[in-house]
Amino acid sequence: MKDNDYRPKQLLTKREKEVFELLVQDKTTKEIAQELFISEKTVRNHISNTMQKLGVKGRSQAVVELLRMGELKL
Repeated sequence: MKDNDYRPKQLLTKREKEVFELLVQDKTTKEIAQELFISEKTVRNHISNTMQKLGVKGRSQAVVELLRMGELKL
């Protein structure tokens, strides 16, 4: 592997990022599920998985941390 081929691993999956991008737009779990054509349970799982990766205890803490890390934009 060449040095210029290195890409840092993404913290979030594409779907987790989509969920949080909608979450910061003040969408409900139900609205996010409808927009992404997934179940509300799956939305909650993506949120929970992200919170676990970040080591935070709530959605709002996860959003703040993702903004701080540059993973999300407002």
